[in-house]
Amino acid sequence: MQLQLSGSKNPLAYLFLIAPFFLWGTAMVAMKGVIPHTTPLFMAGVRLVPAGVLILIAAAFMGKPQPQSWLAWLWITIFAVVDGTLFQGFLAEGLVRTNAGLGSVMIDSQPLAVALLSLWLFQEHIGLWGWLGLGLGVTGISLIGLPEEWIFHLFESGETINIDNWQLLFASGEWLMLLAALSMAVGTVLIRFVCRYADPVTATGWHMIIAGLPLWGISSVVETQQWQNLVPSDWIALGYATVFGSAIAYGLFFYFASSGNLTSLSSLTFLTPIFALIFGYIFLSEILTTIQWLGVFLTLISIYLINQRETLGRTNQTITITETNTPEQSLVLEVSALKKQEIQK
Repeated sequence: MQLQLSGSKNPLAYLFLIAPFFLWGTAMVAMKGVIPHTTPLFMAGVRLVPAGVLILIAAAFMGKPQPQSWLAWLWITIFAVVDGTLFQGFLAEGLVRTNAGLGSVMIDSQPLAVALLSLWLFQEHIGLWGWLGLGLGVTGISLIGLPEEWIFHLFESGETINIDNWQLLFASGEWLMLLAALSMAVGTVLIRFVCRYADPVTATGWHMIIAGLPLWGISSVVETQQWQNLVPSDWIALGYATVFGSAIAYGLFFYFASSGNLTSLSSLTFLTPIFALIFGYIFLSEILTTIQWLGVFLTLISIYLINQRETLGRTNQTITITETNTPEQSLVLEVSALKKQEIQK
């Protein structure tokens, strides 16, 4: 990992690096438990606006500068729409239709998109292992998100996809989660452009506020009974998702993303679905099908390959160099061959 904390031998540094993914995974479980008592867009706004205010307060204590130029505010606004409004909106709506663990796997497939965007925009290396990981990731996501009847009939002749199949596909929460993943992937890349004109911490805070207000506005028009049915435990869960799952997690993540290798950093999100699956099983009794577990396994393997592609590539290069004769070795072999020919004559 090419991060500022990566050179430190202090275990606390690695805990900070892993913290966002633990907090995101557990926040998914917390939000899923609240969904029956509230509405998705209202919940998405609650997760953004108060968290943005907390980040700005922390930035003020840290002495971080506020955005100054119109370009800074333009990039923050674009960042807010993509990584805030779209991401949190798709996430909340998808969470209504799927469970926390499976939804987390779909969202955290975003390193696949980050890898391609980073290759295109920043020429970050992917390599053989990275492309293999991308292929496995697409397969895994397909197993998770496609209707099982499509998968079971994939190798049967004469199977057609009717209108009901398509409606089932686009009504599923997994594909809303995939749209959330794509939104977050674009947002992860956008932070590089945002940080050219604004401090990453203050930009993260402002983007949450700008993104959350439209969600609340839409919620006030299309949703009802947003908070009337919430019980004290629901408010505690929302508070956890806001403070820890948004303010702290996003502040740390985008601070690292502003300076590190985007593909490698985003690939650490393979930890998020692990946490979400574990805590979803413990607190919500969520169970996946065999096909979905296979998809989860392939997706996690794919993200591992993308994350470790440079290490695996260096290992292959070392083996190749070791097996290749050096010029000195070739010269010795040629002299030995000539001597052998002279002896035979």
